[in-house]
This record gives sequence, structure tokens and C-alpha cells, in this order.
Amino acid sequence: MSELPDEIRRSLPDFCEGGYLPSTVPPGLDGQTAPEAGQSPLQASGLNARYEIDSELYLRGDVRLQQAGFRVTGSEARYNQTTGSVSIEGPLTSRGEGFLLTGEQADYDVNSGRVDINTATFLLHGPEIRGSAGRLSRTAEDRVQIRQGSLTTCAPHSNDWAIVASDISLDQGEGVGTAKHVRLEISDIPVFYWPYASFPIDDRRKTGFLYPSFGTSNAGSGAFLSVPYYMNLAPHYDATLTPQYIHGRGLFTEAEGRYLSSLGESVLQVGYAGNDVEFEDEFPGEDGERWGLDFSTRAAFGGGWSGYGDYSVVSDDDYLSDLNRTLEINRATHLLRRGGVRYRDSSQYFETYLSGYQTLSEFIADENVPYSQLPEVVYGASVDAGPTVASLESQYTYFYRDNADLAGLDRANGQRFRVLPELALPMRALWGYARPSVSVDYTRYELEDYALGDPGFDRTVPVAEWDSGLYFDRQSSLFDIPYNQTLEPRLYYAWADAEADQEFIPDFDTTIRSFSFDRLFQRNRFSGGDRVGDTNQLTVALTSRFNDLLTGTERARFSVGQVHYYDDREVTLAGQGASDTSDSPLAGEMILRPLAGLEIRTSGLWEPDTHKTEEGRSQLVFHSPDYRYLASVGHTYRRNEFEQTDIGGVFPVTDRVSLIGRWVHDSQLDRTVGSLAGLEYNDCCWSVQLVHQNYLTDDEELESRMLFQIQLKGLGGSGGSSSKISEAISGFDERERRRFGGR
Repeated sequence: MSELPDEIRRSLPDFCEGGYLPSTVPPGLDGQTAPEAGQSPLQASGLNARYEIDSELYLRGDVRLQQAGFRVTGSEARYNQTTGSVSIEGPLTSRGEGFLLTGEQADYDVNSGRVDINTATFLLHGPEIRGSAGRLSRTAEDRVQIRQGSLTTCAPHSNDWAIVASDISLDQGEGVGTAKHVRLEISDIPVFYWPYASFPIDDRRKTGFLYPSFGTSNAGSGAFLSVPYYMNLAPHYDATLTPQYIHGRGLFTEAEGRYLSSLGESVLQVGYAGNDVEFEDEFPGEDGERWGLDFSTRAAFGGGWSGYGDYSVVSDDDYLSDLNRTLEINRATHLLRRGGVRYRDSSQYFETYLSGYQTLSEFIADENVPYSQLPEVVYGASVDAGPTVASLESQYTYFYRDNADLAGLDRANGQRFRVLPELALPMRALWGYARPSVSVDYTRYELEDYALGDPGFDRTVPVAEWDSGLYFDRQSSLFDIPYNQTLEPRLYYAWADAEADQEFIPDFDTTIRSFSFDRLFQRNRFSGGDRVGDTNQLTVALTSRFNDLLTGTERARFSVGQVHYYDDREVTLAGQGASDTSDSPLAGEMILRPLAGLEIRTSGLWEPDTHKTEEGRSQLVFHSPDYRYLASVGHTYRRNEFEQTDIGGVFPVTDRVSLIGRWVHDSQLDRTVGSLAGLEYNDCCWSVQLVHQNYLTDDEELESRMLFQIQLKGLGGSGGSSSKISEAISGFDERERRRFGGR
């Protein structure tokens, strides 16, 4: 380690014992690169030489030989001119583009370029593979044959793991290694044996078995073992087959296929269990055959056009929690099926799609099942007309749901057409801006199974808005760091003359927006298109920023604002959304970045009348420059509803051992609703993670599972703990990328 240049030593992680110097090709004896072996003369030099004409050349002392890509130094050499063979005595060293060979004795064929070395060691710089061999043959510039050898990707002088085999072949041209009678040794102790193995030696894809995965949980899937098999079928498509055995459930198989065309990528994932015994016992009368499917595709057609598709389906509500390993579907209550095309240019956009869902949770009532859009068509455009800007947003949707068992508004299906033309006068200067605008929010319905009157009706709402702001700044310094402070007051006025009674309109896709600082500048308190809120309001807000002039980083931002209502709000959705208060709660947010890697965020709502906090969310996130240290602390609060505290992080105990943990506590329930605790060992060439996780299921029970993952650098890994830890701890995925992205 101490022999490495400072620049390379500083780039190595703390848990590495050493590294390798970059590969260099020694110059030829004449300073030129020679042609291929067999077509170029052998160049040789030594301190002493004896030459027999047309017979033999004998060199002794600081011997150097070169022919094409072969270069070697040794103590003695004999060159037989008749046979073209060279015998070299060591200790010898041979360097080339991307490799280093050493040995005690070698034979070299001038005509073929083959070199055979006895008692050899080798280093391939690209994949950082090194090893030893009883006999090593370099049969071509990118091919090496090893007899009675071993190899590893560990740092110099470290053999935490090694592959030992009777015959090893390394093909750098194909990026593939093969071996016979293979055993994996951990700290010189054999732990696994294969009669034959094929493995990648670079980043190129290779057909073959991947590392097995295994794990266990106290619910759902139980203990399992899987052995994935990867198939590199062609440069533009591949597949992975994952048969696995699950205790109590039997054989379960998953498969993934990926296809890349000139338009984009498509991915198909399926899972199948033919006879799930535990599922049959839990649900008498149900078939033990279970399956899941997830398909996604993306395409870019050119000229601003693109297409997409997403389709997910499972055989039953419990499939995801019981069986799913590879389907890219998180635990969900609705599975989306959506596909369509888009167009966008500088002045307009267009999209049309079909969308639907599979509802999984049995706790969702029929009237709360989301509607399908069959289809939805969206078009928008904007045009500069002198100093004004004219724009248009429009949407056509046919909503459908199986409402045969429902009554009233919940039974309705039908068409909705909505259009919002707007005329605005944007004005902008360095010191501020103003944007007055007028628009019309028009909606037309044509309904089916509608029992409250004429199924065809419309709604027209005139809207006026004025958004304006000023920009002040000054420069100063703090702790000898120059910064720029801004002061940005903002006024936003909105008026919408909507009819109070809109309860005769079905609720196809509408919800009440949650209130926050960002919502201060939106005139409609409803999302979706089935309610247009009546409003006559003025928002007053103030933002101040502190920008570091040396780095350009926004070190701090403080924002606060409030809405004053001139009229009561009377439009409701399912009886909610109306209010007669004259002022909203104070909404604020704060972001602090005092140090690189440290960010503190807080936001909330405070009610001046009651002097109580209605909502609050605070979070501290920290990571060291190398992401070895990770920490996050969060608190979420909504008055009379819930309060949760979230603490997580990764803390190195030594250069190689780190503790991993997360804890989520619900104060209202007075219980832990999620936890994760584990240990990680890191070396320069391998790592292991062992994690215990608890998480709350839909039926309010804590499910426990053990997660395990081992990584051998250069040979991949097994288990699945990293993905779960990344979901729980901010920054862990970046930590993984840096750790195995290279030394």
C-alpha cells in the first residue's frame, strides 16, 4: 500500500489493503511497435552474448526479448534458430497491454507467439484478476490457459476468497472464463465444488447460472432457495429463469425477458406456482395454481412521438406478499394497466391512452374502486399573440367501472369533456414579474346509468388569476464565505365563480388536495375534473434564499405564506371541502444545507387562531463524502390523526464492519410499525450483509424476515438485502454503487 502513488492510494476505500498500478506497455527495443508474431524479427539484448551462426543465440544477464506483443525480461535465454523456440530462465517478467506474467522458466515459440511459463503468477489489469499456476500458457494475445491454478479479484496480499481449479481458461476477447473441477475457497477453506464453471471476467453479459438466493420470513413465503439461470440470447435480448423452492409451498418459477429494439426497451416478467399447498390450506376451495405477470415497454418513434405500455396482473390478492421475488411491483392495492402514445413539441402536446386497474385489497369498497379510462385523450397548446399568450388545455375521457351492484351516483359511467382556454399577459424584468390571466373552465358530461335527471349536462366556470413577485438581493459574508441573500415577496390572487351545488356530478377521478406551501398558489382545491372549487382568495408569501457564491450551492431557504379568503367556500366532494374560515393556516418550509452531505428539511402548517400545529414534517439526512456514514432522522405529524418518528442509518464500527438500522415508531398506536437491524462486513474484494426486518402488513401485523447478501467483487453476489435497505435508508443505493463500481 505504501508503495502506491499518493493519488492512487487516496482513491482506494479505507477497507482496501492495496491496489494495482495502471497497466503500461514497455517500449520496444527500437521504440516502435512490432507487427504480429511470426511476421516480425525477434529483438534481443543481454549483458553477455554467444552466437553460433544459423544455430543458436545464448544471452546472459539482464536479458530482454521482444516480438510483436510479447515482451519478457529474464536472467538467461537460448534461441534455437532452427526450430524458432526460445528457452528463458527466471526469475522472469512479461508485461503487455493489460497483463503481467512472472515465473521461474518459460518457453516461447517465435513462429506462433505461444509462451509457456512454469510456476507462474499473473495479473489482468482490466478486471483486476490475479492468481498463480503450476503452468501457464499464453496461447494468444488475449487468451490464457492455466493448469493447477487459482485466481481472485482481492487486493494484493489478500486471499479472502479464491477460485481453485485443475484447468482455467481466460478469454479476454470474449470476456469469459471457464474452469474444470472448481472449488471456491474462503480464507483457504473449501466451501463449494463445481465440476465445471463458466464466469464473466468483465462487464459483458454471459450465459450461465447466477448465485443462488435464499431467505426466510415468519409469514407469507417462509424459507426459500432459488437458483437463477441467465441466458444471453442475443445482443438485443436476453432472459433469466429463476426456479426456486419455498418451504410449505413447493416449486415456484419466475422468468424475465428483456428486448431492446431501435425504438426502445420491453420487459416481460412472469411467475408461476402450480400447486401452492399452503395457499390451499389457508383458503379451502381455492386452487393452488398461482401466477403473476408484469409487462412494460417504451418506444421513441421520432418527430416528437413516443409510446408506452404497462400491464400488471396477479392471480389473487395475496400473490405479491406470498410469492413475488422479481416482478417489479411493490406491495400495492391497485395494479395499473396503461398504454398509449404521446406527442410533444415546443408549442403543443398530445396524449391518448387506455388505463385500468386490478384492485387487490379486500378492504376497498366497490364504490372506491378506481374507474378505468377507455380512453383518455389530452391536448394542449400555447401561442404567442403579441404581448399576450393564448393557451388551451383539453381532455376527453370515457370512464368505466363495473357498477352493477351500486346505486345512485356511484352507479354512473360515461363521458367527460373538459376544456380550459386561457389568455395571459406575462410581464417579466430582472427585479420581478407579473402574470394576469383570464380563463374559462368548461366541462361537458354524457352519462350512462344516471338517475338524477338529464344524463347530458355541462358546467362553465369563469376564472381570473394574478400572479406577481419581486426580487431583492444583497451580498455579504458569513465565516469568510461570500453569499448572496434574496428576499422574494409574492402575491397570488385567484377568483373562480363556480356553482356551489356540484354534488349531482359523479366522482370519477377527483380528490381534495392536501394543503401545503406549494398549494398556496393553486386556485382549485380539488384534483381531477369533477369538481371546480369556488374561490375568491389572495395568497401572500415570502421566500428568502442564501446562496454560496463560491460553490453556487443554495445553503438555506426559508418560505412562509398564507391564504386570505374573501368568500366562503361552498363546493364539496362527498360532504368535504367547504369552509367559512377567512384565513388558511400559515404554511412554511425550511431547507438548510450547512455542510456538504448534510440537509435539514422541515415543513408544516400552523393555525394562528388555535396556536396549534396542524401538520409537520421534519427530516435530517446526512452522508459522508464517501457515503460510508449515512444518517436520517424524520418526524411526521398530523393533529388528531397520526404521529411517527423515523430513525435510520449506517455507522462504520471499523474500516470493514458497519451497523445498519432503521426504526419507525407510531405514537398514536404506541407501537413499532417498522424496523431494520443488521451487520455489514466490507472488504476490498467481498462483502456480506445480514439484516433482520419487520414491517406492518395490511392486517396490522408485523411480519419478520431475514435478509442476506454476499458479494464477491468480479463474480457478482446472492441474496436481496441491498434493495430492501435502499428502500429504508436514504443514500444506501449510492453507497452500493460507489462500493462496487470500482476500487
